[in-house]
Amino acid sequence: MKKILIIAVVIIVALAAVLRLKSNYDKINNQSKNQVNINVVSVSAQAVKRMSAERNISLVGTLFTDHELNIAAEIAGKITSLNCETGQNKEKGSVIATIDDKLKALAVQSARISVEKLKKDLAREENLFKGGTASEQELDDTRISYENARIQLEEAEKQLSYTKITAPISGTITQKLIETGTYVNAGTSIAHIVNTSKLKVKINVSEANIYYIKTGDKAVITTDAFPGETFAGKISFVSPKGDDSHNYPVEVEITNSSKHMLKAGTFVNVNINLPGNSSALFIPRTALQGSVKDASVYIAENGRAKIKKITIGVQNNDYLEVLAGLSEGQTVITNGQVNLSDDKQVKIINNN
Repeated sequence: MKKILIIAVVIIVALAAVLRLKSNYDKINNQSKNQVNINVVSVSAQAVKRMSAERNISLVGTLFTDHELNIAAEIAGKITSLNCETGQNKEKGSVIATIDDKLKALAVQSARISVEKLKKDLAREENLFKGGTASEQELDDTRISYENARIQLEEAEKQLSYTKITAPISGTITQKLIETGTYVNAGTSIAHIVNTSKLKVKINVSEANIYYIKTGDKAVITTDAFPGETFAGKISFVSPKGDDSHNYPVEVEITNSSKHMLKAGTFVNVNINLPGNSSALFIPRTALQGSVKDASVYIAENGRAKIKKITIGVQNNDYLEVLAGLSEGQTVITNGQVNLSDDKQVKIINNN
């Protein structure tokens, strides 16, 4: 009986030892697995696709008008009347202000009298010259005096016309800068006028897209100011020279709408359709690493991330055209790149 008890105790101790060893083994194995998982980065990925889509660019710009002028006095004098208020619409040639014209009017009257007198003198001298009682020199002197008087009359009339300050373009008065009774000098600004019947928007187009557009191409303009409305635009200028970032200034002209009147200074979206093949390789914009000019992506290959240099073509809102560096069907990583480095082990948890 004692011998059986000893055997039982030995068996129990042996089982306890086996269970303890199994527990330690499982713990070590789990720790090892956890350590491996720390080195694996979970990412989202998507295959490089050949897509049929319109080639277009969408850029943001600000509306401006090149029909915007300061209305200035051309002669010195006292403003005797002012016919403009902020917000008023003025037609080209309408009188904005009047400068005291008494002296200018008298100068015109005096010059006109001189012209009439010398015109008669010239006619008399011509008759005397024909009759042989006046010399050619006397006739020439009278003719020169008459021409000088006529020029002085034209100058006096011009000076008198300057007393009426008129709108150089049709538009809206946005600033009134003086009041009646103000003494102004030549060049003093009287008011500011803006014509918004035609507007332009300035955008900067990348080198990858600039060669696809030209003056006369159509554009579609939208703005948050009028949701759901579109405005027709036309490219009026394409700069032949880019800036240091290889962006090229482009201007798009818009005929304003009487129903939805746009204002200078408004942010707008410019959409331009580009010519060319509609089928090309595209990747999600979220896959891009670096800039468009120095582009790269991570591809998932055999469970590891590999950095690849690529060349970007047309840029759409959500997708980028790939001109070189990738093949159709390759898997690009679209999310989780912040934890990646070249040759890092990855686990794809979302593959679209």
